[in-house]
Amino acid sequence: VQLQASGGGLVQAGSSLRLSCELSGRPFSMFAMAWFRQAPGKEREFVSGISWSGSTSSHADSVKGRFTISRDNANNTLYLQMTSLKPEDTAAYYCAAMPWRRDEVVTSRGLYNHWGQGTEVTVSS
Repeated sequence: VQLQASGGGLVQAGSSLRLSCELSGRPFSMFAMAWFRQAPGKEREFVSGISWSGSTSSHADSVKGRFTISRDNANNTLYLQMTSLKPEDTAAYYCAAMPWRRDEVVTSRGLYNHWGQGTEVTVSS
């Protein structure tokens, strides 16, 4: 399984970005998916997750109402729409996958066994 993340960049506070993550190597619909982020000097943290079907999603309190996770199973792609970005959103963003066919969101970092390479998001004030 390979995950290729893209879409990061340098933006001003209040701006929007959309991250994408394409999965290859196995059927995308096998996997629960999530976005995590890691700021310099901090641990990697859960941002948003979505079940294999897309019917269930969840977001960390810090991004709730500003970020939306979605997936396109026909095109093997995961998305993270980020709006009203804040300087504290600055981090490397990682997509992650784990085989899980229940309509549940998995938030535990240790349960994900496939990771993308990370895409940098920098938000200036």
